[in-house]
This record gives sequence, C-alpha cells and structure tokens, in this order.
Amino acid sequence: MIYLHKILPIFILPVMIVIQLICIGLIKKKNKYIYFALVLLYVISTPFFSNNFFQLVEGSEYRTPINKIDNAEAIVVLSGMLSVNEVGNSYYIEWGDPDRFFGGIDLMKAGKASKLIFTGGKMPWSKSKKNEGEILKEYAILNGIIEKQIIVTKDVQNTEQEAVAVKELIKSNESIILVTSAFHMLRAKRLFEKQGINVIPYKVDYKSHGNGLTTIIDFLPNANSLARTENGFRELLGRLFYFLIKP
Repeated sequence: MIYLHKILPIFILPVMIVIQLICIGLIKKKNKYIYFALVLLYVISTPFFSNNFFQLVEGSEYRTPINKIDNAEAIVVLSGMLSVNEVGNSYYIEWGDPDRFFGGIDLMKAGKASKLIFTGGKMPWSKSKKNEGEILKEYAILNGIIEKQIIVTKDVQNTEQEAVAVKELIKSNESIILVTSAFHMLRAKRLFEKQGINVIPYKVDYKSHGNGLTTIIDFLPNANSLARTENGFRELLGRLFYFLIKP
C-alpha cells in the first residue's frame, strides 16, 4: 500500500501534467497544448508563485515561541528529516530538515514535557538496519537529553502509522506537543486527533519566506522553486486523501 501512496500522486502532480500536455500536443499535432504546458512550467517554477503557494499550505502564522507552548506529558517528533547511509558496520546520515529534531530538543530543555518520543520512520525499501527514531535518540543523548526520557516507536511508514504507534505508547488522557514541519502540521494534527490524542501543535521548518520584498529574481524560474511547488501539491493531495477519501 505504501508504494501506491508514493507512486499514484506522481501522475497528477504539476510536472507530470506538463509532460502529459506536451505529449497530447505532439500526438494531436496541436501546438496550443505545448505552449500551455511551457507557460504552466514557467509559472510553477518561479519563486514568486512557489513561495506564495507554499505560504498558503503552511498557514499564515509564524513559529510560536516556546514559552507560549503549554506543557504536556510527551513531546512527539515526527520522522522525515534525514537519510541513513550504511557502510559495513557503520553508518552516516544526511540531514534534510533538522528543525524537527532541534525543536523537540529545545522543548525538552525548556521543561515542556518529561518524555521525548521519536517515531521510527523506515520505508520498506530502506537498506538501513536502524529506523530514523533510533538514530535521533542517539543524537538527542549527545545533546543532553537523559536516555530514560526518550522513547522510540516501532517502525512506521507514514503519518497515519505514526499516530497509531504513538497512541500505543501513551495513556488515553495524556496530551502531546506535536513537532513537525509547518506544511505538514494540519494533516498530522488531525490524524493524531483521530486517534483520540490531545495535540498541542509546534510548527517548525517553514519553507516560505514571509512577506519579503518582491524583485525581478522572484520571476526567474529555478529547480528549487519547482520542487517546493511539487511538495506543496503533494501535501494537498495527502490532505484530500485523509480528509475526504479516508475520513
């Protein structure tokens, strides 16, 4: 099932739509489809479009100061911030977006909870023996968190499984501070609440740039902006799936 979740959205993401339009134009020998595809590709690849679009996905509010976050029984940090590369009996990691990890560490050091839970993100095609949570636990200890305060869930493959795995580790009346990327929080919060968990959201890893000055550079397409647009559409598709198709 996880393969379908990862593969099926590809066919309705913007880049694939551009490719489909070009193919239709070539098959039907109608240039208007190709011209439209090129215009579409240009627009979704500009920083101006991708930043404003992603800001809508993330929400308008900024990162909440830690001193304004209520205390809870546990801090839950979701996976999806690093890749693991194993060489023989050793491994090294590549960080993607470490804000989730450091957000959880900062909350613990501020005394916002007595437990730190990392979800054990691990895809079926991963060659790593350890899941993401086990590795993050090691780094948390190096950052001064007491080992007995850290819990790692079983292996999980998506946000829905993360919510179920965390539910198995806490009591029914406990609340959590949920730490994840800003664009991911709306879907994650609802999936955890679906499990009957009281969620205090703590958004991190903002990818839009706020209301900065618009310049000519914002209208020049680039690969990073295209990737951000794609990620935003993928997140919206995830929300559609869980909120409408699988409520």
